[in-house]
Amino acid sequence: MALALRLLLLGAVALPGALCDPGPHSLRYFYTGVSEPGPGLPQFSVDGYVDGQLTDRYDSETRRKVPRAEWLARNEGPEYWERRTQNSRGWQTAYRVSLNTLRERYNQSTDECAGGGFHTLQLMYGCELWADGSIRGYFQYGYDGRDFISLDKDQETWVAADDAAQITKRKWEADRSIAQTRRAYLEQECIEWLEKYLAYGRETLQRRERPRVQVSDRPSRDGLTTLSCRVHGFYPRSVAVVWLKKGVAVPQETIQWDVLPSGDGTYQTRATIEIDPSKETDYTCCVEHPSLPEDLRVPWAPKSCVTLIVGIVLGVLVLAAAVAGAVLCLRKKKSGYKAAAAHDGSASSGSNQGSDTGVRA
Repeated sequence: MALALRLLLLGAVALPGALCDPGPHSLRYFYTGVSEPGPGLPQFSVDGYVDGQLTDRYDSETRRKVPRAEWLARNEGPEYWERRTQNSRGWQTAYRVSLNTLRERYNQSTDECAGGGFHTLQLMYGCELWADGSIRGYFQYGYDGRDFISLDKDQETWVAADDAAQITKRKWEADRSIAQTRRAYLEQECIEWLEKYLAYGRETLQRRERPRVQVSDRPSRDGLTTLSCRVHGFYPRSVAVVWLKKGVAVPQETIQWDVLPSGDGTYQTRATIEIDPSKETDYTCCVEHPSLPEDLRVPWAPKSCVTLIVGIVLGVLVLAAAVAGAVLCLRKKKSGYKAAAAHDGSASSGSNQGSDTGVRA
């Protein structure tokens, strides 16, 4: 998967098997440098995330590393932020040089007037801590939305995606300390900081919020119907959503949507399936989440059944109204009531109303 896609996906939707695993705790950093900055797009930026939540940010416009999570601001003082600021400034300098180097390697003009174009250099690195104590780490570069080079941590070597990246691979592998330093950070310092951050934000990061589920349908092509299962308001991010047909999971027929932030500290996602309602109507949305003691199942109620029930109820009400009207009419006749005669020109009486500095490529 290209690094540009990884930047959009901080997690994945799992398919249900056993109870949904809460997944690992993670510390991740995303570095982005662009050749042509603009409004809302600084030349260089660094974003830190713990368990998918933005914790801190640096950009070339403010030139300061600042907290974005209240629990981090509360637990780290000025010295911490000054160190992180200086580190990020070093990366910014390295990025500027590396972008120019890569444009030359890919035969892309550095002269904007000559059509140099918009180019990006991205880095994602971080570590994961799993419930069984195992750890994972990654260090990956991308250029113009494609993979460029990544670290094989265990072998302490670099994996190049193309010929231009081979040059960087040979340069970095000539100095073994580059890979060794990255591995040591991912396996030791990164994990230590992750554990510290988890302690800082325990009430926020280790909480459990149950998902809310809404099932709906809409007409599709050729008389088919698309069923949608919207799952929202849950935390942590890990979730499994699948449609059941007669109680049996059909993951091949289920279309999984991305898990996205809801803006209030929780997450949301959905799963859809296209069915032929004339053949089968026994469909149920099944959701698994660490906050649930067992899977949550919400069945789909075909509109035809609802319409029939509503029609019967309305029919009874109309019949009752007709009977009541007939009784009232008979009473009026018995009391000698007579309608007033209409006169030409008379008015109507009624009316209607409604980590360290970057290594250069």
